[in-house]
Amino acid sequence: MKKYHTIIIGAGPGGLACATILARQGKDVLLLERNERIGPKVCAGGIPASDLARNLPDDKLEKAFTSQRIFTNWQQTTITEKEPIIYTVDRGRLGRWMEKKAHEAGVTIKTASPVIKIDASTVATGKDNFAYEFLVGADGSSSLVRRYLNIPTQRIGVGINYQIAGNFQNMEWHLNSALFGNGYAWIFPHQSSASIGVYANRSGIKPKILLNSLYAWSKKFNIELKSRQPRAALVNFDYRGWHFGNRFLIGDAAGLASGLTGEGIYSAIVSGEEAAHKILDPGHDGEKINRLIKKQQRHTRVLDLASSSGFTSTLIMESLVLGLRAGLISYKELEMGSD
Repeated sequence: MKKYHTIIIGAGPGGLACATILARQGKDVLLLERNERIGPKVCAGGIPASDLARNLPDDKLEKAFTSQRIFTNWQQTTITEKEPIIYTVDRGRLGRWMEKKAHEAGVTIKTASPVIKIDASTVATGKDNFAYEFLVGADGSSSLVRRYLNIPTQRIGVGINYQIAGNFQNMEWHLNSALFGNGYAWIFPHQSSASIGVYANRSGIKPKILLNSLYAWSKKFNIELKSRQPRAALVNFDYRGWHFGNRFLIGDAAGLASGLTGEGIYSAIVSGEEAAHKILDPGHDGEKINRLIKKQQRHTRVLDLASSSGFTSTLIMESLVLGLRAGLISYKELEMGSD
């Protein structure tokens, strides 16, 4: 049985980021991915302006936006800056680029390798068994590593997405408590299409009702969705820790997505990088992930308040947007990765 310094389960952005850092430091890293291809995932593809986004090659950024439009039942506003405040990326292209970087660093990547069993020192894929010194769970909202660690998951959001061909110009957020509870619908333009979808806390609205609400909303904008095939994904924002001895959880597996917005790419990459640094240096201070956790927890507290009743949800969401309009709240407070 081959032993690796670190085994990472899940080849999303977080797992790839973690693997690449470790391999560049000479560590023997195995990255196991259950799917045959790395990259594609149900995702709106938004990345807030940050060092992370600015360090991506220009050809990996689909579009850059210096403004965002926000609509509610009672008001609307446009947030505008001189420099881009958010970008869109194609998850498939981003994944393939990060996969190439991981290969170049020396990471062993095995696709079509779903992990079926984990114990104190080994993982099994059904084809092979591998031993590890460190284990990183980057395996998403239904994480097997999280279950192995006996960490429950109760706080879950659901996102439903359509990729619609066309030339869309404006990034838009639509908050409508009557339709989406404490969630929202979005239009995120990409190069030759747009991600159009909806996100909400699953405990507040059933996915089927959420989908029907999306259909009702889209009709107002002459966007035909009902004849198309939706894609859906769960978003785990039930954070209960990320470092457990020689085992780590990152991204959605750790519950580090924003429960308020569903945003998860930035959290996945940052937590993946931080896990790698902690493995390499047990004394690593973790300042970056600590800031991330604090913001994620603030988002969760706001969501909890908004989930108490329909009226409270409307009041809080309207107050947030009013605060943005008045300059009392920075848009950066509502995005996980804004510097």
